[in-house]
Amino acid sequence: MKRRQFVGSLAAAAGLAACSKQQNGGEVQAARAGESFEWSIATSWPPKYPGLGIAVNNLADRMEATSGGRLKLRVYAAGELVPAFEAFDAASRGIVEMGHDAAYYHKGKVPAAQFMTAIPFGMTFMETNAWLYYGGGLELWRELYEPLNLVPFPCGNTGVQMGGWFNKEINSIEDLKGLKMRIPGLGGEVFRRAGGTPVTLPVSEIFTSLQTGAIDATEWVGPYNDITNGFHTVARYYYYPGWQEPAPALQAYVNRQAWDSLPPDLQSVIEISCQAITTDMQAEYTHGNAVALQQLMQDPDVELRKFPDDVLQYLKAIAKEIVEEMVAGDPMAAKIHESWSSFLELSIQNSRITEHAFLETRR
Repeated sequence: MKRRQFVGSLAAAAGLAACSKQQNGGEVQAARAGESFEWSIATSWPPKYPGLGIAVNNLADRMEATSGGRLKLRVYAAGELVPAFEAFDAASRGIVEMGHDAAYYHKGKVPAAQFMTAIPFGMTFMETNAWLYYGGGLELWRELYEPLNLVPFPCGNTGVQMGGWFNKEINSIEDLKGLKMRIPGLGGEVFRRAGGTPVTLPVSEIFTSLQTGAIDATEWVGPYNDITNGFHTVARYYYYPGWQEPAPALQAYVNRQAWDSLPPDLQSVIEISCQAITTDMQAEYTHGNAVALQQLMQDPDVELRKFPDDVLQYLKAIAKEIVEEMVAGDPMAAKIHESWSSFLELSIQNSRITEHAFLETRR
């Protein structure tokens, strides 16, 4: 009897200790959950630039509102804290907690990151999101950025872009040769192999470069931004489709140590806010592009042109070669490409009898 009483006493004591530990742990967690954070985010965009830049301000507003003011984000436009293409390094090194730009800006450091923005002749907006959120793409993206001390998130998408503004007609493959064009990423490498000279410029330098003849052509996004930039006043020929960027995803990324410092609820605030911005940006561009294109089509100084089919097929063949070369020399790129291409093949079959078939009925 005494032995049973002793064992019972031990059990009761252990239970009280466990309760006490759980209570203290809960208090610690609750205290941590009530912490406030003030972060900085560096971007590649001019201040409050339509679409791309405004999205970051909207992200900051959503994060603060959703967190009840516990997570505040100070936005630094391109050049205000670091140059346009250095937000990535600033976040990696912890100079800022977050950054926002396009993954393919950093192909020199991470070639496989180009899959996370756009591959020429690749996925649409809906396909990109399906692959990232449900096809394993986001997990691969985070694996890719882990050595860089960054946690990435899809955060914006412009949808199918335009082929660009040209100061001469493109009637054949020969017309591409010798042209200097602002075109980044894999699209730029395709253009190089087609005989042109790709140039990477921040948006703030494109207009002057096109106006002065430093470049002969430029792609940027689409009518919505292009009218804002005034490209239609310094170039005549506006080509489509945007073979080089069918649905470029934008990225937000968080310094790993900063991410680990957040309680789970604020981590969720960032994830949800970035996903909301992706949806919102696509809606903004779909509306803005439709309105702006109507304006451009009424401008007598603008000629809307479709790239010749043989030019598009030639560029597509080059793009395929480049991707195959990149994959052959980079195991991580090969791993991502296997996942990306497998889903694209599935989606092509599906979209042929859904979106494509439906759009044909609206012609």
